[in-house]
Amino acid sequence: MLATTTDAVDGLLHAIEAGDVPGELFTDDVVLDATVPNWRFCARGRDDVTAELRGWFADPGHFEEVRREPLPQGELVEFMLHWSENGIPHACHQAHILRVTDGRISSDTAFCGGRWPAELLARMNG
Repeated sequence: MLATTTDAVDGLLHAIEAGDVPGELFTDDVVLDATVPNWRFCARGRDDVTAELRGWFADPGHFEEVRREPLPQGELVEFMLHWSENGIPHACHQAHILRVTDGRISSDTAFCGGRWPAELLARMNG
């Protein structure tokens, strides 16, 4: 795994926790292929992908779990993220297959189990 791959993925993970995803992490022609509850869609280009991920990760949070596996051209990243939205605790479980080109993320195939507010989290843990 190249250092630039690690740097790009480190940058994305730090940005997710900060609640501020910068466009500089992505190539101009980046593609986000996202599978979310009951839906699948693509966003193309730095501006559209950045806007989508800024919506997903709009609030600062912290990772409960992070698993990273190197791939020939990037990484597989799985995480459980916790954050507070309008004073209500939330969490999500996601996996991202990230391809890195010249030190920037060029594609993200993302799988998201949903955004779970405190009430639903309590039912899951009960």
